[in-house]
Amino acid sequence: MAHAVRGYSLALIFIIMWLLIKAKIDVCKRGDVTVKPSHVILLGSAVNISCSLKPKQGCSRYSSSNRLILYKFDRRISFHQGHSLSSQVTDLPLGTTLFVCKLSCINRDEIRVCGAEISVGVAPEQPQNISCIQKGEQGTVACSWDRGRDTHLYTEYTLQLSGPKNLTWQKQCKDYNCDHLDLGINLTPASPESSFTAKVTAINSLGSSSSFPSTFTVLDIVRPLPPWDIRIKFQNASASRCALQWRDEGLVLLNRLRYRPRNSRAWNTVNVTNAKGRHDLLDLKPFTEYEFQISSKLHLYKGSWSDWSESLSTQTPEEEPTGMLDVWYMKQHIDYNRQQISLFWKNLSVSEARGKILHYRVTLQEVTGGKASFQNITRHTSWTWVVPTSGNWAVAVSAANSKGSSPPTRINITNLCGAGLLAPRQVSADSGGVDDIVVAWQPPRKAPSTVQEYVVEWRELREGGDTQPPLNWLRSPPYNMSALISENIKPYICYEIRVYALSGDQGGCSSILGNSKHKAPLSGPNINAITKEKGSILISWNSIPAQEQMGCILNYRIYWKERDSDSKPQLCEIPYRVSQNSYPINSLQPRVTYVLWMTALTAAGESSQGNEREFCLQGKANWKVFVAPSICIAITMVGIFSMRYFRQKVFVLLSALRPQWCSKEIPDPANSTWAKKYPFVEEKSQLPLDRLLTAWPAPEEPEPLVINEVLPQVTSVFRHPHQPHWPDKGQGVQGHHTSEEDAVHSALSPPPPQALPAERRQLVDLYRVLGSRTPEAKPGNPASPLTVLPVDYLPTHEGYLPSRLDEAPLSDPLEELEPQHLSLSVFPSSSFHPLTFSCGEKLTLRQLKMGCDSPMLD
Repeated sequence: MAHAVRGYSLALIFIIMWLLIKAKIDVCKRGDVTVKPSHVILLGSAVNISCSLKPKQGCSRYSSSNRLILYKFDRRISFHQGHSLSSQVTDLPLGTTLFVCKLSCINRDEIRVCGAEISVGVAPEQPQNISCIQKGEQGTVACSWDRGRDTHLYTEYTLQLSGPKNLTWQKQCKDYNCDHLDLGINLTPASPESSFTAKVTAINSLGSSSSFPSTFTVLDIVRPLPPWDIRIKFQNASASRCALQWRDEGLVLLNRLRYRPRNSRAWNTVNVTNAKGRHDLLDLKPFTEYEFQISSKLHLYKGSWSDWSESLSTQTPEEEPTGMLDVWYMKQHIDYNRQQISLFWKNLSVSEARGKILHYRVTLQEVTGGKASFQNITRHTSWTWVVPTSGNWAVAVSAANSKGSSPPTRINITNLCGAGLLAPRQVSADSGGVDDIVVAWQPPRKAPSTVQEYVVEWRELREGGDTQPPLNWLRSPPYNMSALISENIKPYICYEIRVYALSGDQGGCSSILGNSKHKAPLSGPNINAITKEKGSILISWNSIPAQEQMGCILNYRIYWKERDSDSKPQLCEIPYRVSQNSYPINSLQPRVTYVLWMTALTAAGESSQGNEREFCLQGKANWKVFVAPSICIAITMVGIFSMRYFRQKVFVLLSALRPQWCSKEIPDPANSTWAKKYPFVEEKSQLPLDRLLTAWPAPEEPEPLVINEVLPQVTSVFRHPHQPHWPDKGQGVQGHHTSEEDAVHSALSPPPPQALPAERRQLVDLYRVLGSRTPEAKPGNPASPLTVLPVDYLPTHEGYLPSRLDEAPLSDPLEELEPQHLSLSVFPSSSFHPLTFSCGEKLTLRQLKMGCDSPMLD
């Protein structure tokens, strides 16, 4: 059974070999391709390629039907009709190029005949820079060289090493990119001065080349191994003196050490001879982590340095702090006898702390009395205490590690913003980048040369909240008027910045808001309440969250408009203040429903609107809305009525529109006892006047009607300039040619004795005129000639008569019927005087009827 299996295996192997051979033979079964002069040629040489068909392998027995085509890769470069083809090819590139010959028959696909590869390259260049090295005393010799440009051909390199006593070692490399070889031999330093020679030879199809011999000794090529087992010891637990130890190979003569702090890139290097694995370092800093490395060499001038050892990292011991803390403070008033003092300080640098700071010691003491003193030990970089407002206070702060304490920083607590004239001027804050703000200022007005230093303080602006953001500050010399702040600065965050000018125990400050980068806020304030307050409304809102403010807010805007109105909304712009969350407006009308909302603005633009709130102000209309129009109307009316023409027109209009019932009539004299007995007077007209008047019964008459003096505002009576003051004897009322003034004077003048009855009748007519000022009286009634007098010239229902008729100016008869000027002044005019009677200041009906001992008018 085993023999059968072995037989099957051999048969299978034979079949596979036959198939492989057959496949190789079948590659070029139809013809051959020949290349002359060679398949490997020098760059720039020409080559002849021939293709020929084998017998009976064409399309037919006629050669004219056979078409041979030569391809260079996939590009056709030549063709020919017949059994063979020949072509010369030039300018072939470096590397290998494939040529294929194909047969083309009518109505058939092209058939592959055969192919050939042509390699184009160059002869090897002479190897250069041969160097040999042996790593460690127990290592092997390895050499490397520069082989020059690539030959693009298979090239064989041979390394040969010759030594004393005709010893020779060689090794070959058949790699295309061969440039180093390890001979695998060890050279002992038994005879350090013995010389060795190394040479490299390169050979390919186009030629060969050998390097120049390189001669060296064992000390030249042996490179020591890197030092190991590195340790460090600090003497007396002090960083100022330490010993670095390591292990080396026995023949090492020279060492070099390098070390640096872990946070530094620069190395400190030290060369030592015959160190024997130990060296003391004297300049290390306390409490600093260092990195150490060591390298070795066998000879001062020969050979090469070993590789650097592995790094050793360690931290030096602590020492007493040397630096002084940078302390800053804030003073806040609590009430009339208490104040809060907050102290802040920065951590010492590593070089100043010289160890791990365990705690800080704070001492607060009253300077004047020296009685009050407070001490505290804290691990934090801030401390707050409440002290009395009376007295002056001083503070001292020091840092302590395991070795001791730093020198204390002592400062006097003063009012940092107390001196207004020391306040820096024109403070500005501009963006200096994504994480920087440039703060600039001008020196104070008062004695800028006395400023000892400037302090720039900043903290994140945070509205509300119980915790305050951390405080940052930096100090600037008095000759600097700007500072770049970058510590704890983030984009799109608003910071409150203060600049202090310090001079002795005085200080002045100025503040400003700033940000490193800004854009429009993401949202607007939300209105949380609208309340009525003293005739206006008070709008309260919630502050925008800090992460949505996107920088420093400059202004708030309150918008309002009537509900369901398409008109443009009104707005009120409010400058931003940190603690402000309400604002009154008084522009809303009562009983109107308004829609209100708010926005916020930064230097980059306006936010979207916040929530909308509706509000309707209840109550009466605002009196201020009516005051302004009323004042304007009053001023206009006064201006109009100051013109005489308009006053006359208005007076006439009001007189014409006055209803009848509004006129207060004078009692009708016809109803009096005297009027009823008028016929008796006519019968006794021949009696003397005095007897006639005394004979009339007085007790039966009604209460006398008192007629007061006419106010000076009443217009004077007109008189003809051509007539005398009193009418001549025999003159009377002559129709409309006689003036109304003359008619009045004729009625009031004492009649001559011979004309007593007529004059008495005239007096009775005057009496009737005075008592019958009714609407029925018409100017044209001939029976009542005196009724044609204008209203201004007769007593009105108020009971007034014009005074000093003898002084009234004369006028043209044609102007008698024109409306006269009515003065609105309540002050007496100089052109009118009270009417004087001999029997008293008042004119009564009794006087008109009976008269006095003297004439009626003087």
